[in-house]
Amino acid sequence: MPITPSALPAQPADAPTDTPSNTPPDAARVLAETRAWIDRAVIGLNLCPFAKAVQTKGLIRYVHTGATDTDALAEVLITELQRLAETPVDTIETTVLVHPQVLQAFDDYNDFLDVADAAVSALGLDGVLQVASFHPDYRFADAPEDDISHATNRSPWPTLHLIRESSIDRAVEAFPEAETIYETNIDTLRRLGAAGWAALQQQCRDDARAAAGPSQAGSASSAAGSTSSPAAPAAPGPAG
Repeated sequence: MPITPSALPAQPADAPTDTPSNTPPDAARVLAETRAWIDRAVIGLNLCPFAKAVQTKGLIRYVHTGATDTDALAEVLITELQRLAETPVDTIETTVLVHPQVLQAFDDYNDFLDVADAAVSALGLDGVLQVASFHPDYRFADAPEDDISHATNRSPWPTLHLIRESSIDRAVEAFPEAETIYETNIDTLRRLGAAGWAALQQQCRDDARAAAGPSQAGSASSAAGSTSSPAAPAAPGPAG
């Protein structure tokens, strides 16, 4: 039986509702900024030691969705979870789903992660796939609001990262001290500092402007309100 958003946990009735911008961000720019963030932050700062290999193999699927409510986003998420589970790992290893027009508020986004986990379970994919979280305003509950540690999971746009559990297992085998990655990342970001992180974010925006030309737009395909592009830079691994 197909899984539909109505079969998943509802968002809290009193949860704020994001108001989409009157001018939706350009899909090509959104994906270009996401790629630049992965290149400069995730790989460039070595926040995920496993990411460069995925980039080199070209096994990342980037998806932009124009969803403006959580039901529509859940529908796209279900489709992408199914696609990843059914596609050979040597074709797509991981998927980055970027949703700039919904869940802009981090608290709403954080609540939606329960829906994402429920979708994985409803599809019978526990132990097969998991969903990692990245957001422009990401906050760890045990860190001060202005702590630079939040930047480990701060992406240019609200993003859901669909990961194969088998990929994580292989990465951990190749990197026995995986539990030290988070602490190393915090040290890296504290050395970079708030000014350095802001400069890196600006570099990502500059890279996106340079990349989002005619050739970039031509590489994207559109279906069911989503835009996807084939593998390029690697997807980030779980950052915390």
